Amino acid sequence: MSRGVDVVIDGDLPVVHASRIRAVEVLVNLIDNSVKYMGDQRSPQIHIGCKKNGETVFYVRDNGMGIDPKHHSSVFRLFYKIDSRSEGTGTGLAIVKKIIETHDGRVWIESEPGKGCTVLFTLPVASKEKNTEQK
Repeated sequence: MSRGVDVVIDGDLPVVHASRIRAVEVLVNLIDNSVKYMGDQRSPQIHIGCKKNGETVFYVRDNGMGIDPKHHSSVFRLFYKIDSRSEGTGTGLAIVKKIIETHDGRVWIESEPGKGCTVLFTLPVASKEKNTEQK
């Protein structure tokens, strides 16, 4: 089913040291969650990007329903669902956490109900010399 979600991906994302298959799995799970929990948003949007404040932090941000802060750490537990009636199995964010941590990164959520959700994570970034060699 098409939901008319506008997806924006920053063009200057750095190269990371990670399994390509697992990195794609992270993004697929995060985008899938954003679409599932978009709610009745008139202009649904997902933004994928990164910010640099001493370390590179990647994010997938949506303007959907949002998540109450009391659930922020729990959503990464296997089979945890905020609403047992919602679709899905409660494994997506647990898989994301496992993949990110296996690659020596961290993952967390910034969100409030009605204000969208941002899932942030770190991954080891390749050095600039390696980035130039790979292009």
